Amino acid sequence: MNIRQFIWMLSMLCFLPAGAQELSCQVSVIAPQIQSTPKRIWKSMETSIYEFMNDRRWTTDNFSIEERIECSILLTINEQSGNGFSGSLQVTSNRPVYRTDYQSPVMNLLDNDVAFTYLENTRIDFSIDRFSNNLASILAYYAYLMIGMDYDTFSLEGGTEYYNLAQQIVNTASSSSASGWKAFENNKNRYWVVDNILHATFKPFRQCLYMYHKEGLDIMYEEVEDGRTKIFQSLEGLKTVHQMKPASYNLQIFFNAKKDEITNLFSKAPTTQKTKLFNTLQVIDPGNISKYQDIVRSK
Repeated sequence: MNIRQFIWMLSMLCFLPAGAQELSCQVSVIAPQIQSTPKRIWKSMETSIYEFMNDRRWTTDNFSIEERIECSILLTINEQSGNGFSGSLQVTSNRPVYRTDYQSPVMNLLDNDVAFTYLENTRIDFSIDRFSNNLASILAYYAYLMIGMDYDTFSLEGGTEYYNLAQQIVNTASSSSASGWKAFENNKNRYWVVDNILHATFKPFRQCLYMYHKEGLDIMYEEVEDGRTKIFQSLEGLKTVHQMKPASYNLQIFFNAKKDEITNLFSKAPTTQKTKLFNTLQVIDPGNISKYQDIVRSK
């Protein structure tokens, strides 16, 4: 190899992306109510979404393969008219716990307001500065939301940059006729999820994300009681959010992900801690009270 070839190869390396992409996203597309459409359409859609979520760089940070955020998307198509589709999107994300192989659930959200157009074997393109395709905007929105929540679990309010990007998508998409982006439509849509999390009222929620995971779960490999106490304190802090925003959708999303984990974590906690936590949870998350009863019943 001569010096010119060496310099050329070195210059090419400079253009290669450093590190892996941020998301390790499993994607499934199903259409149980639609029998007439060839299955290859759903497979094509699944592949396009998978490539969009996993091949795109969503941040300027470098991730190793092991650091990628484990998440999943389940798209259920309920109706089809030509190239138009509508249905629901189930979005979940997890976060690794220090010195374990356990993935702690962070988000579990069901979006029932998903409608878009799609052509078989086409790439999903996205630009944050303009609205061109509702599916692209929805997927990018949830990518940034998952990244924001993940960053919040590792550093206090660390996800702000990515929530702001999600909100930018909302602002751009709200000028379209697509639903799910506007404040007046309902209080459980994409607009309100990110608007809430950036509001000062939800600071205790973001503090909970950090304390629960970084100061709680991550130290339990050697300090079980101290870690559980931190998690207890983080959940107690959510009472402030509930008082200001009763029945908050953001808290519902959080507890949909966490209810089983919380029950397992506190099944062997001291009785006084169990009782106090149960009393708190029945106020701030009454929808899962039957699950939390297992906390006080356990011995």
